[in-house]
Amino acid sequence: MKKILVLCTGNSCRSQMAHGYLEHFAGNKAEVFSAGVETHGINTKAVAAMAEDGIDISNHTSNNVDEYAGIDFDYVITVCDNAKERCPVFPSNAKKFHYNFPDPAKLPGDYEQNREAFLHTRNLIKDYVLKFIDQELN
Repeated sequence: MKKILVLCTGNSCRSQMAHGYLEHFAGNKAEVFSAGVETHGINTKAVAAMAEDGIDISNHTSNNVDEYAGIDFDYVITVCDNAKERCPVFPSNAKKFHYNFPDPAKLPGDYEQNREAFLHTRNLIKDYVLKFIDQELN
């Protein structure tokens, strides 16, 4: 079973969505972790966006990357430029992947505009995860 770490700035939104999709679609092929270079708590709008697609991330926790220092990851996926720049060096042969997904939590707007931003980012992440699984875990 492959070990995957998804890393973002605050482990509140994008990394949590990727974590949820990776667990769902990879099944028993991977053990998935997510973390941030900081911890900001789980974004409730990310939870709602994922729930609309049938993925429950409401029990996820916001973790700091330092908590996983002793794990030998096979893959480290950074989902924002800030995390990529601040990502610690892991003493492993982990393959590193990066995609800078837009941060829907930073966009101003009313409820519907915010919801659309979260759904857009969620869909980008879902597509990325499906391609990743197809290319790396199959």
